[in-house]
Amino acid sequence: MTIKGQARRTVIQRRAFLKTAAIAAAGATTASRSGRAQAATQIQWISTTESAPWQTRPLREAGWRWDTLDLQIADSPTGGPMQGFGGCFNELGWTSIALLSEADREAVFAELFAPGKGASLNLCRMPVGANDFSRGWYSYDETPGDFALEHFSLANDQETLIPFIHAAKQHNPHLRLWASPWSPPSWMKKNGFYAEAVQFPGWPPNGIRPDQVGHEGEDMFLQEDRYFDAYARYFGKFIDGYRAQGIEIETVMPQNEFNSAQPFPSCTWTPEGLARFICHLGPEMQKRGVNVFFGTLERGNPDLLFRTLADPEAARWVRGAGIQWAGKDAIAVIRRQHPELTLYQSEQECGDGKNDWNYATYCWDLMRHYLSDGATGYMYWNISLLPGGVSHWGWPQNSLLTVNPTDRSYHWNHEYYLLKHASHFIQPGARRLDLDGTMEDALAFANPDGSTIVLLRNASSRERAVDLIVHGERISGLMPPDSFNTVQIGAKQN
Repeated sequence: MTIKGQARRTVIQRRAFLKTAAIAAAGATTASRSGRAQAATQIQWISTTESAPWQTRPLREAGWRWDTLDLQIADSPTGGPMQGFGGCFNELGWTSIALLSEADREAVFAELFAPGKGASLNLCRMPVGANDFSRGWYSYDETPGDFALEHFSLANDQETLIPFIHAAKQHNPHLRLWASPWSPPSWMKKNGFYAEAVQFPGWPPNGIRPDQVGHEGEDMFLQEDRYFDAYARYFGKFIDGYRAQGIEIETVMPQNEFNSAQPFPSCTWTPEGLARFICHLGPEMQKRGVNVFFGTLERGNPDLLFRTLADPEAARWVRGAGIQWAGKDAIAVIRRQHPELTLYQSEQECGDGKNDWNYATYCWDLMRHYLSDGATGYMYWNISLLPGGVSHWGWPQNSLLTVNPTDRSYHWNHEYYLLKHASHFIQPGARRLDLDGTMEDALAFANPDGSTIVLLRNASSRERAVDLIVHGERISGLMPPDSFNTVQIGAKQN
C-alpha cells in the first residue's frame, strides 16, 4: 500500500472509531469511546434556509465523507460575558404593530420578548426624542432659551414609545434599555435646526437652508456651559420621566452617529466637544444610577474614541462604547486598548426595505464580525415596519417583521430568523469560545447553564457535512445548502 493509501486508511479508521451521537429528531445521547454510558446530553440542531426557516434536523451517523468540515470548540471561554440581544423601539415600529389585532400583537410581543419562547430579546435601544424612524421631528423641549426646562414634556412618547416598551415588558419584565439622542432640541444647536443636510434626491424636502448645513468634524452643539448644563439636565428629566412611567433606562450615549450630518435628526460633534459634554452628563447620570457610554461611533477610526478618553474627567464617566456601521473596523483595536470598556454593536446596518435573503446573509457576516471582535451586546435596528419600510424622511429600511396595512397581517423576515439563531440560544452571561478547524464560518458560546451553543453558516450551494468536537465528543450533522444553523449541546431545554 502506498503512503497516500495508508494515510487515507488511517483517517477512515480514526473517523470510524470516534463514536457520535445517536440520531434523534430533537436530541441525542452520546457515549464514551470505551463504550461506557455517560450521562445523557441533549443536542438540538436548528437550520434556516431561504424557503424553510427554523427547521429541526437530525444528526448524522459518524463516518468518513470526503467533504466533511471539522470544528474544534475550546473548553475554556474567552472575552467578557454577553449582555444580550435586542432591537430599537422606534415610533414607526409601534404604529405598524398597532395595526394588528390584539391577539396578533400579543403573539408578536411574546415571540420577540418572552424568555425562552422566540427571540428572547433582553437588551434594547430607544431614542431620546425623534430619530429617523419617528413620525416626524420633535424634542422634549422646543421652547427657545428654556434653560430651566420648564416646558419639558414626554407627551409625544405617551402615544408611541411608552406603550411600545410597556407591551414588551409585559412579556419580559427584566428587559434592559439604553438610549441616545439623534438631535438635541434645535435651540441648543448652532444652526437652530434639527437636521444638518439637504434631503437626498427623491426624498421629501426637509426645509433646511444652505446656511444651516453642518459638517463632519464640527461641533454643531453650542459649546457653552449653560447649554451643556441644560442638556445634561434634559437627559436627567428624560430618565426621571420614564422612571415615573415604570420604565428604567440603565445607560445613555450622548449622540447617535456624531460624525454624520444627516437630512433627518442629527448633530455632529468633535471628540473634544463630546468630552466637554460628558463632563456635565456624567454627574447627572450618576445621581440616577445610570451609566454613560461613548457613542455611537460610526467611523472606523478608534482615535475618535481615544481623543474623548484623553480628557481624564470625561474618561472617568465612560463605561463602554456603542459601535455601528463603519465603526466595525475600529472595534478590534478598541477592545485591545480598552478591555475595561463594555462594547455594544449598537445598530445593525439597516438594508433597503427589500428584506431579502442576500441581505440576511450579509448580516450574518456583520454578526460574526462584531461578536468575534468583542461586542457583548448586539442590537438589531427596526423591529417592525410597513411594506417597503420607508421612513418619514424617505429612506427604505429592513425590519424583523412586516405588517400589511391592507389585511392587517404580518410576517417574519429572514433577518428575524438570523437574529433568533443567536438570541434564542445565547444566554446573558454567555462567553465566547475559541474555534479551530476547517469550518471557519462559525461562532460558539458557553452558556451559564452549562450548555454550549455553536452557530454555523453554510454559504455553499450544496449540503455540507460537519463534525463538531465539543468537550471531547464528536457531533456530526449536515448543513443544508445556503443555510444558518445553531447547535445546542447540553443543559438548556427548549
